[in-house]
This record gives sequence, structure tokens and C-alpha cells, in this order.
Amino acid sequence: MSRDKYKKQPPIFFRLQPIAKIQILSAFLTNQTLLREKTMRKAGPRKEGNYTNPCLTMHQPWASLLVYGIKRIEGRSWPAPIRGRLWIHAASKVPDESTIKAMEDFYREIYALNGITDIKFPEHYPISRLLGCVEVVGCLTCEELVQWEALPEGVRLEGQTDFCWLCEQPKKLLVPFEMRGYQRVYNLEKKIYEAAVRGLVSVDGPAPVKFPLPNLRDPFSLKPGSIVASFSNSKASAIEKSSSLSAAIAGARAAATQFSKDQNIRTNAILNSAPDSTSTETRTIFIEDDRIPDGNLKEGSMEANSASKQSDYVEEEGSSSRNQPPTRPEQDSGAPSKIFAAALRGLKPS
Repeated sequence: MSRDKYKKQPPIFFRLQPIAKIQILSAFLTNQTLLREKTMRKAGPRKEGNYTNPCLTMHQPWASLLVYGIKRIEGRSWPAPIRGRLWIHAASKVPDESTIKAMEDFYREIYALNGITDIKFPEHYPISRLLGCVEVVGCLTCEELVQWEALPEGVRLEGQTDFCWLCEQPKKLLVPFEMRGYQRVYNLEKKIYEAAVRGLVSVDGPAPVKFPLPNLRDPFSLKPGSIVASFSNSKASAIEKSSSLSAAIAGARAAATQFSKDQNIRTNAILNSAPDSTSTETRTIFIEDDRIPDGNLKEGSMEANSASKQSDYVEEEGSSSRNQPPTRPEQDSGAPSKIFAAALRGLKPS
């Protein structure tokens, strides 16, 4: 009897045809990916109160404006949970040129209040990319920031959301990293952080601001309610607004409001298109419940006393390679009709 009959046979996988091996491996990897995404949807990457390399996903153009040091106040409907470095990630929504123009006009006007007219805006507003970082040194309410006369007028005008995150020391990545974002503040993956931290360069903003801390030993000392006492016996001087400044503020509000409506329609369409849970396994959607869209200017203490809450935020899975990041619109282009029509309707007669 031949000894070959008793030789140990290799596992069945290795006796399969190459195409069968590929199919099995592909099915295995797909299953692992779906399990990982399902786990992340349930738990999320965010660890409440335990941030190692915190990151925030923002929509464009607000994300790039912050990383370039032009935007110094990040507005939220919730107070900043961290102090120190905050990484900034651009969401996947491609911004309209009209939105970009409205926000650039807004910043031109508020910087002009302090005599700054030469502002170098980003040439591109990339999406689905890690852009850079800022240092969050404090958080105040809108009412506190507006009354803080130690700050330039332009900075006070930026503070028109419920909570204002005070940002300094912007740095940008020489080569932005493609990645997917999540809701609220979350931790960067270790491998992304280790690669990103080596590619940072400092940014010289048009007018960097140093926010004074009430207590230098306590990084959380600049928080809501921390400087109210200094306003009890004095009133902050009102900022005189020209017609062009008023139009820029109204245009920025209209841009955020229009953006919010678009997101509402998009969110409902996505949710309604999923008849059951299994149909969403191949596409991860993250929705934030209490987010005011980045850069949204509420009708706050500068114009009225009511704050308009905006819509949910949606970040979809997928590569941005199919979407070309928009370039900055030409300076001499006309006012976008939708945004500025809404803006002019909201202006009060002077």
C-alpha cells in the first residue's frame, strides 16, 4: 500500500481554485468591515471626558477659515469640552461658491473695523480632509463675548452663537489627510495623529488674538460665567455698523440658514430611503442632534434677542476624490442672488 495515501492533506482552502480563494477572502473582509462599522455606530470613537487627540468635523468654508487663522471664534450650541489642541476636519459636503463668497465678505467687513484690509483667503476649500489644528483656550457665552471690550470689535462680532469657543495658534497641514469625520468631539486614530503631527506648519492669521485667562494656572478658567462680574457695573459700547457691514452679517446668516435647510432636506431623504436596518449596513451615516452648523450667525445680541436653532449635521461615508474642491470665487463676481436676497430682506432700515 502506497504511503502517499496516508500523507496529511493540506487544508481545503489551499486546494481551491484561485477565484474561489479570492471570493472567500473578499466575503470575510467585507463581513469584518460591516461588523466594525456597526460597532462604531453604536459606540462611536468619542470617549466622553477622555480626549487624547480631540478632533472636530466642520463644514466648509468654516473649517478652512478657522485653520487659516481668519476665523477666531468657533460657534456651537454646546460648551467646549476640552482645552488645548483641537484638530479640525472638513466634512464631505461641497460648499457653494455663494456660501464661500458670503463668508469671505463677512470677514472682510469685520476685519476692516480694525483697519485690516489685506486678507489672504484659502485658494481651495478641500472636503473630507484633516486640515490642521487650533488651540482652544476658553469658552464663553455669546452675551459675555459681545461685552468683552478688551477684545477687538471684529472678534466680538464673530460671537453670535450660544457658546463661543476661543481659538488661538492655528496650524495647517502641508498635505491634508483624507479621512472620515464623526459627530461632536472625537479622538483621532493614533496612526493618523502620528502622521499628521509631523506635517503641521504655523499660520500667520490677519490679526491673531490672545485671549487673557482669568487664572493662568487653570486652563479651564475662561469658561461661561467666568468674566460676568467685570461687566456688572459697565456696559460695552455698541459697535456701529455701516450698511456694508450689516449686509455682510445678514449675508453670512442667510448662508448658514440656507445651508441648514439643504442639510434638513438631505438628512430626511437619506433616512427615508432606508426601509430597514440591513439596507444601511453598507453606508455609515452619522447624525448630530444638537449641532448649529459651523459659522452660523444667530440673531443674537447684536441684532435681536432670539437665537434660531439650526438643523442636524450629517457626515457620510465615502471618498471625496469624485468631488473637486471648489476654488475661491473671483472678487468681482456679483452678489449671489439667493443668499443676498434673503439677507437684504432681513436688514432693518438704519
